[in-house]
Amino acid sequence: MILNNKKLVLTIFLITSILSSLSAQVYEVSLLTCDPGKELYSSFGHSAIRVRQIGSTGQDLVFNFGTFDFDTPNFYGKFVTGKLNYMLSITTYDRFIVEYDYYKRGVREQVLDLNSEQKDFLIQHLNALYDPARRFYKYDFFFNNCATKVRDAFEIAIGKSLVWNTPSDSSEKTFRNLIDEYVYPLPWADLGIDLALGAVIDRNASDREKQFLPDYMEKAFANATIEGDGPTRPLVMESRVILSYPETETGMEIMNPYLVLWVVAIVIGIFTFLGKKKQRLFKGIDLGLFSILGLLGWVVFFLWFFTDHSATQWNWNILWAFPGHLALVWGLAKKQTPSWVSSYLLATLVGAVIALVIWITGIQSFHPSLVPLFLVIILRSNFLYYQLARR
Repeated sequence: MILNNKKLVLTIFLITSILSSLSAQVYEVSLLTCDPGKELYSSFGHSAIRVRQIGSTGQDLVFNFGTFDFDTPNFYGKFVTGKLNYMLSITTYDRFIVEYDYYKRGVREQVLDLNSEQKDFLIQHLNALYDPARRFYKYDFFFNNCATKVRDAFEIAIGKSLVWNTPSDSSEKTFRNLIDEYVYPLPWADLGIDLALGAVIDRNASDREKQFLPDYMEKAFANATIEGDGPTRPLVMESRVILSYPETETGMEIMNPYLVLWVVAIVIGIFTFLGKKKQRLFKGIDLGLFSILGLLGWVVFFLWFFTDHSATQWNWNILWAFPGHLALVWGLAKKQTPSWVSSYLLATLVGAVIALVIWITGIQSFHPSLVPLFLVIILRSNFLYYQLARR
């Protein structure tokens, strides 16, 4: 009798343990969307997945695809050449929120209406991705970043039941237009990005492709539905504001590229006018101008041909910022100007004009602040060509 009682107690204990374990495995899955920060690296916002285990002692974790290992050998070299692998990391929800609270960046949460099977599949998939052998991935700003990896995880977990519904007010935007929405308050960074990225980003992005930006992915999740596993239902069951801060007005800096380049263009224009009247070349202007353009050309050339960045290819900025301009500087610096310099100046003028045609026809969009620089290149190339021809 005592033995039977012990067996009964053991059986009850095991059943209770199993039920407790099962109840502890009830999860709430949500998408976290974080507002852009003030620095360039954070200016596009961030996305992550929150998995909260229901219960007072349950784990509350955030799966974050936007991290990388600073101890990676040749870290900066790999970063510049596009060979740096990003990785999936896991942190507690509290630690995640503390960081965004410190930097005063808003965080919003969308709780997703997944069934238990979809939640389990997602968690298993995330745990599998966290395996050291699979944790790292080849980062691509547009097609494989911290936001698209989150979306891909949900598409794998939900499968064909996940339907992205295109909103009726969706507008056509190129990848460059989408970037400009976020870097406008940082005009020098905006100029640098436009110099580095080629014509491949001057095509319209589909609504799904727009999801490389966390804000657009948040909107896509709000419009998405789950179909085929019961009544059609919205993907987002509940929306919450976790952190919110008042928006700060961000005006353009006084020393912005628009003002600086126009001032430079006017000054060079005045010296060119004086040079024509006094029959002087003022070569110092051209030595400085074409040295800068030549160095920029080497940067464009390097990003196009020697990196894994997909967005830096077919960059027609190279028509005016050309590596060969350093040879022109050498030729102009010589006491006796070589005969080939005149032909090179003519080619430089033609290259700048072709660049303008490419801009006007929409093949590639250049930064608007470059207008005075194009005018300067055409002006000085034309001036030097005719002055050297006379001599």
